[in-house]
Amino acid sequence: MANTPDQTIYVLNGPNLNLLGTREPETYGHARLADVEQLCEKTAAELGFTAHCRQSNHEGELVDLIHEAHARKAVGIVINAGAYSHTSIALHDALMAVRIPTVEVHISNIYARESFRHHTFTARAAFATLCGFGIDGYRLAITGLAARISADAKPRG
Repeated sequence: MANTPDQTIYVLNGPNLNLLGTREPETYGHARLADVEQLCEKTAAELGFTAHCRQSNHEGELVDLIHEAHARKAVGIVINAGAYSHTSIALHDALMAVRIPTVEVHISNIYARESFRHHTFTARAAFATLCGFGIDGYRLAITGLAARISADAKPRG
């Protein structure tokens, strides 16, 4: 990581997001994971942060990355846990344990899809959730996270 840990935002992507661009383009669009990561890095840099982007198809590895974010003193997390959003109490618990400001993001509008996607455990551990904006949701998530970090850093009078 190029910058100091106090400027780092972890961007975590879950299962099947490595297939962006080819997986169900009618739902997820034609952008690839590399496009998402480039967008996140650019947006974070414009706001004075470094985006540390990671993707895993394995729940335990995502938990480990959340723990790593805590150990490296990351100031925020943007997470698209994919299908694990709807099933993983372990991801919820990891996010709650580390107490890092988190934004959940989904490329598609999960509420316009199958009913099993309408509940998300990771949303309960995040201060905000974005869905349905395509990959631009990541830019919005990082912008919102930066605003939250800035607001939290200001002394309250």
